[in-house]
Amino acid sequence: MGRSLCSRCGAVKLMEQVRAAIIVPVYNHEKTVAAVVRQCLELNCPVFVVDDGSTDGTYEKIKVIPSIAILRHPHNRGKGAALLTGFAAAAQTAHWAITLDADGQHRPEDARSLLAAVPEGRRPIVVGRREGMHGEHVPWASRFGRKFSNFWVRASGGPAVSDTQSGMRLYPLPETLDLPVRARRFQFEVEVLVKACWYGIPVLEAPIRVSYAPKNERISHYRGFVDFMRNSAAFTRLIFGRFFFLPFIRRKQKSGTVTA
Repeated sequence: MGRSLCSRCGAVKLMEQVRAAIIVPVYNHEKTVAAVVRQCLELNCPVFVVDDGSTDGTYEKIKVIPSIAILRHPHNRGKGAALLTGFAAAAQTAHWAITLDADGQHRPEDARSLLAAVPEGRRPIVVGRREGMHGEHVPWASRFGRKFSNFWVRASGGPAVSDTQSGMRLYPLPETLDLPVRARRFQFEVEVLVKACWYGIPVLEAPIRVSYAPKNERISHYRGFVDFMRNSAAFTRLIFGRFFFLPFIRRKQKSGTVTA
């Protein structure tokens, strides 16, 4: 699967061959979600939209789109919880899950870049490395958060990747569901990388494009102090685990009782 893909047709055929499904978690993105989902459908693979307790018109926008599976949380449970709901549903029919955000920053066709990065016979997580993160409309918090997260993921015994906060990824199923990830909000996306590294699942990167809306049109669910504290608590827990639990995991792996 590590060969180059030179056309949309080739990408679609490869997605069908590896049985990939697309998962779009959404929370109050009524202005952008329909366009994102319709673009996903052009890739000709199953699309699961997880409405994580939206209180705006999100559901009204997506319920009229044919050929998608809509999964709904009665109240907001967090991005990680939404992804896990999507993974569990997709795992019934797919071997891989491609995730992307509902705010329009990602281009669904870049899924071919993620798929092309998978070496033959391997089942890694592939993170979409966002190109153009220094553009005019890229929020300062996103640039800072990327660097902050990259450092602490590595400090926690995770992989040395350059965009640990990217929401466009390729996950192997059911391996990802088997990882003991505790976080259920935004912190899920960094913890899953750390735990993948602990349990021997490779983590790779592949370039993708990114497009941010102007500040006055952007919807952000980042809540300053609250999310900073949640991030700090998650990394504290992971660093503690690196020194106290990871050696135990490594011993179990050597004895053959823990597998990826």
